[in-house]
Amino acid sequence: MLTERADTVIGVDTHAERHAFCLLDARSGLVLAACELPATRAGYREALRLARRRGQGRRVWSLEGTGCYGAGLARLLAQKGERVLEVERPRRRGRDGRLKSDALDAERAARAVLAGDRLASPRRGGEREALRVLLAVREQEVGVRRGGLNELRALVVTAPEQLRERLRGMRGDALVAACLRLRRQAGAEPAAAACRLALRSCAERVAQASARAGELEREIAALVRALCPQLLAEPGVGPISAGYLLVAWSHKGRLRSEAAFARLAGVAPIPASTGKTIRHRLDRGGDRKLNRALHTILLSRRRTDTDTIAYLKRRVSEGKSEREALRCLKRYLARSLYRLLERCATTA
Repeated sequence: MLTERADTVIGVDTHAERHAFCLLDARSGLVLAACELPATRAGYREALRLARRRGQGRRVWSLEGTGCYGAGLARLLAQKGERVLEVERPRRRGRDGRLKSDALDAERAARAVLAGDRLASPRRGGEREALRVLLAVREQEVGVRRGGLNELRALVVTAPEQLRERLRGMRGDALVAACLRLRRQAGAEPAAAACRLALRSCAERVAQASARAGELEREIAALVRALCPQLLAEPGVGPISAGYLLVAWSHKGRLRSEAAFARLAGVAPIPASTGKTIRHRLDRGGDRKLNRALHTILLSRRRTDTDTIAYLKRRVSEGKSEREALRCLKRYLARSLYRLLERCATTA
């Protein structure tokens, strides 16, 4: 139990400008101190001094939002050797759910630890955090490229006939390259001149987003090779999928088992039996980016990997739908990749 491993629990309700702190005695549950401090390094140090002064013995910090507003505090506490756990923000339901204060939320975070709730260790910084920010920005650039290509196709549909005949049938990079070569023509009609300008402007945006995404992907691949090159040797695992796996896994020992990793990925089986039908359904929760990475790996394997193709055929012949067979395969994939990460990956 926690009371055997800690004497003081510090709950923290994190916000952009100020954090609320509540110190509890782990054995009696009495509130020892409560305060609000600015979300700055000076405020973090003052909170640590308060915890050392008022909370005797071993300490545990229970933070909300360690990946957002609480990231700075979590990093400083980790540097100081403090034990930090992450607690979910409380759900606000019903009329009473609107009655809250930051002080009450900080106390609730601390009591969640005393209640024995299963809390996770915060994800680490270093190379893992570098991967996270690179993946986030790369996803934005890919979205800009996708939106720009859709806009280009829509402009071509309504373009003047001469332009439409010239660009019809082109896709992707070929369409972008053709639009980049468009120039203003002397004596052209206003509509045709405006369409040329719009097409070239949109193509420039797509080209710039593609170049930025390519640069980010090279950095991501270098970080993945430094952290776990064995991942890239797995069938169907590319740098982007490997990056999402490493970001979710974070570091050895953060997740208690491969079953917890499967639940985090949203691939753990959920019973959906009724009457004489015994089946399991897909999980719609968990880390959807991690789930998408596993799905992308399977899409590649089902085309090229003979073992994956044979497994899917066998499960379908047993009466399962292809969707159910993929769910089973995702669970096995999560198990094997988790064991590989625990065995081979390193994070600083």
